Amino acid sequence: MRFDELHLHEDIMQGLEAMNFEEMTPVQEQTIPVILEGKDLIGCAQTGTGKTAAYVLPLLEKLAREGNPDNVVKSLIVVPTRELAQQIDIQFQGFSYFLPVSTTVVYGGGDGIGWSYQKLGMLQGSDIVIATPGRLLAHIANSGIDLSGVKYFVLDEADRMLDMGFFDDIMTIVSQLSKERQTIMFSATLPPKIRQLAREILDHPAEVNIAVSKPNEAIDQSAFVCYETQKLGLIRELFSEPQETKTIVFSSSKLKVKELAHTFKRMKLNVAAMHSDLEQEKRETVMLDFKNGKIDILVATDIVARGIDIEDIGTVVNYDVPHDPEDYIHRIGRTARASATGRAITFVSEKEQGKFHRIEAFLEKEVPKRPLPEAVGQGPAYNPKADGRPSGGRDRGRSRGGRGPQGGRPREGQEGRGGRNFRRKGNRKPSTPPKEGGN
Repeated sequence: MRFDELHLHEDIMQGLEAMNFEEMTPVQEQTIPVILEGKDLIGCAQTGTGKTAAYVLPLLEKLAREGNPDNVVKSLIVVPTRELAQQIDIQFQGFSYFLPVSTTVVYGGGDGIGWSYQKLGMLQGSDIVIATPGRLLAHIANSGIDLSGVKYFVLDEADRMLDMGFFDDIMTIVSQLSKERQTIMFSATLPPKIRQLAREILDHPAEVNIAVSKPNEAIDQSAFVCYETQKLGLIRELFSEPQETKTIVFSSSKLKVKELAHTFKRMKLNVAAMHSDLEQEKRETVMLDFKNGKIDILVATDIVARGIDIEDIGTVVNYDVPHDPEDYIHRIGRTARASATGRAITFVSEKEQGKFHRIEAFLEKEVPKRPLPEAVGQGPAYNPKADGRPSGGRDRGRSRGGRGPQGGRPREGQEGRGGRNFRRKGNRKPSTPPKEGGN
């Protein structure tokens, strides 16, 4: 289905044409008409399916037709991380290029000036507010903002927010909204806790379920079956020669990311860490340096797996096997973007074999196992049914050179303490239209 079949406002169509948007993705085709009808909606769709545009475009259509004569916060979008908030704002900038709408992005990090800009934007009645839960609640408690005029409420990556412990925060935010609103919720999965949330905040919603897609066929997937203490040796071997493209190394905890980045630097690798403990200014600097090629390897938590769109990433390394198949899809989806090719390599220790086997079952295929480099030594057999327990009850990995960087799985992605992005109303005419943002 084509966008011009939706009969959207001419200024929106002009923006779509400038960004070369013609054909809708399946999630857009199934959800945009429902949202335009004013129905509540729960959508199951992962990053990369076009779900951001699926709610951005109908919201802009409603704003273009209705305006905001009362200067209230009319649309509220709540997301788990500042990176996703920034990404959604980029989408709004592109699609609303020819529309007189205002947005305020509310997330932590930065300084007191950022807080003031966010407060001012909401008090003056921004058409669209994109916010992380913690920062928005801080403004509710301290800035005197009024959300009773919100007519359109969106929860994006709802499962991620609940995993991060934001259920009570979401319900507090909902209590500030009018009951006369349209509520739209997107989630990559629909576990019972998401169903419970939907029952509490949605009114007879339509449901759209776009199955979690399999990885891009252009991604060359493989795995090394190894002992935990052989993983650093594998990194040393993989990067013994300069790489032609950027690499992301994923780990499942921010503590381990910090330790790995420190260790990699001692290996003389050009590396930086990305995790939620970094101040906003530092995170933006790291991402800019990575995009511009000043950093070759980014060591990151799953916060980077969603909402960050860099086209020239050639390799993704899963230093740890991700906890869920969906996380695996999100991680390796950072490579082979924009018709490029890429490779995804996973290090599978004995204790992680069961998790990796579940990922293979989800993929409905076996991921090829690569022989370990001779310098690394011999690894364990791949026997996931043994659930990662070595014979005799002893962790053989520790006998091979001590313990590598360790870490649990702290909550990841909570926002920091500052940041801003407010644009006054008016027909913005920058020199060139913003490029399409990732999803």
